[in-house]
Amino acid sequence: MALPEVINHQDFLLTLNTNEEQIIKDALPGVDVYPLFLDPENGVWVIRAKFKPGITLPKHFHTGVVHFYTLAGRWHYLEYPEQPQTAGSYLYEPGGSIHTFHCPADSEGADGVMVITGVNVNFDADGNFMFIMDAGWIEQALLAAAKAQGIKPRYIKPGAPASMSDTQ
Repeated sequence: MALPEVINHQDFLLTLNTNEEQIIKDALPGVDVYPLFLDPENGVWVIRAKFKPGITLPKHFHTGVVHFYTLAGRWHYLEYPEQPQTAGSYLYEPGGSIHTFHCPADSEGADGVMVITGVNVNFDADGNFMFIMDAGWIEQALLAAAKAQGIKPRYIKPGAPASMSDTQ
């Protein structure tokens, strides 16, 4: 077989180093975020998130899958307290799963990279619908928080000039 023709020519690699990017503080309450890849059209979002000790996110239902790699710290789902996720843990969450993220107050927080497809349907403690988070919602929330902090985040976005976000 011959080498195929180049379909998508790249003048440079589409890469980000979070050690060189500004983190968006409290992009969500108790969560600092580096956006890495946001594709609202296809419903895919990739972020690096740092969770503060004591944070509990709303219970949520996933319509798609999640891949979560924990870089540092400790967290668990309230529904699975006996299965803490620590540095080096990789977690696969199937679509249709329901859980509540919690980072214990006695921990140093947690740091992880998530690849998320579809939406998170969020519920309050009584099981009442609150709101939906998808790639478009996340992008808008991150951009609003970044703007308030005077940050112009860079992230990979299909269809953007040179496939990087146009917020540079």
